[in-house]
Amino acid sequence: MSSLSGEAAARGAVVSRSCRVADVSYRAFLAARDAPRIHWADPDGLELSGVGTAATVTTSGDDRFDAVREWATALFDDTDHDGPAVARPRLLGGFAFHNDHAPGGTWTGFPAAQFVLPEVQLASAGEETWLTVTRAGEDVDPADVEAALEDAREEIESLPAMQPSGPRPGVESTTPTSDEASWREQVEHAVARIEAGDLQKVVLATALRADLAGDLDPRDLLERLRQSYPSCFRFLVEPTGDAAFLGATPERLVTLQDTSVETVGLAGSVGRGDTPEEDAELAARLRDSEKISHEQRLVTDTIAAQLGAFGDVSVGERSVRKLSNIQHLSTPITADVSEDTHVLDVAEALHPTPAVGGLPPDAALDVIRETETFDRGWYAAPVGWFDGDGDGTFAVGLRSAVARDQTVTMFAGNGIVADSDPSEEYEEVQLKYQPILDELRR
Repeated sequence: MSSLSGEAAARGAVVSRSCRVADVSYRAFLAARDAPRIHWADPDGLELSGVGTAATVTTSGDDRFDAVREWATALFDDTDHDGPAVARPRLLGGFAFHNDHAPGGTWTGFPAAQFVLPEVQLASAGEETWLTVTRAGEDVDPADVEAALEDAREEIESLPAMQPSGPRPGVESTTPTSDEASWREQVEHAVARIEAGDLQKVVLATALRADLAGDLDPRDLLERLRQSYPSCFRFLVEPTGDAAFLGATPERLVTLQDTSVETVGLAGSVGRGDTPEEDAELAARLRDSEKISHEQRLVTDTIAAQLGAFGDVSVGERSVRKLSNIQHLSTPITADVSEDTHVLDVAEALHPTPAVGGLPPDAALDVIRETETFDRGWYAAPVGWFDGDGDGTFAVGLRSAVARDQTVTMFAGNGIVADSDPSEEYEEVQLKYQPILDELRR
């Protein structure tokens, strides 16, 4: 069952008007308005920023994906959009990892699923930036939307095109949810389950809280991640202004455009070398590792099988994906699907992928629940956007953190298989904190 609530009821009309504007700092744009504030950027060149609420949906339960889709289908049933496709109204948000997630603690303000149709949206692609104002509900007057667009355009014109990031706040201390001894016990428990035969792989995660020496603007942290990880998906979700979930993830969960689906099998990791020779040696070790190759095949084969329910699947050549501090094995996967396929259908089928959950899925989730000592919240879950046609893109919320007051809680995980070594797994997990931790330290 699902519990759903939606503001600006999913009936009446969605009316949006767009105009082209000069390039503007997305951080200045977000700072100029109250929460909710959302930002999305992908390696394909699309950047979206949204503020305010024309409509929003919040839901939980086993059928939360279906509930969001049904609500959105009704919402977009009568849409009047005047503007190019890049500026079209979109719903932005995401899901928690577990369907029974309840907001609290670190994750206060983040329900099991929430999507917002921003009142004001900034969309950039290529050399163009478009401003869109949207209203939803009964008796929306297009003239009022056009007047609001003009007001928003005048406000945008006063904002800078560039905005320097503030200073790094510095880190006073860090506190892990699991020290190395506790992690070893968790890995040994998982390996025992694998050896017992009811589990092939499980991804165990942990968290690290950093207490900061100074104030942090989450948007400044996101900008530094943009500079360091331009080939990653970058996101910021700030539902209330009290906390922000943000990250730079290398993993695409799904992109659906028309009838074409794109995803990736991503698993296994090593660090980067200090020299080209050392870097190449580490990449070769990644490619040649029996343990990592086995883990990567499990992930890729499972994703391909899940996509097979939607259409014809093609699996590409495996390669090494290099980021600034880490390397992964990566296999592109595509599928041709029917016209009535919605991106949420595919996202639900793929989540959690074996790269963040395990195999078999139910057994892996049982081990995750009984082993992990923290709440995953939105970590390792789908975050992204979709439109009225059911097209959209979701990434997996990895290399991510929650920023609240003067603390930043980071999350990281690693795939455990039969021959996993707890010490090696612990070292690998520490690498995955570095993208954010490095941007906090002075």
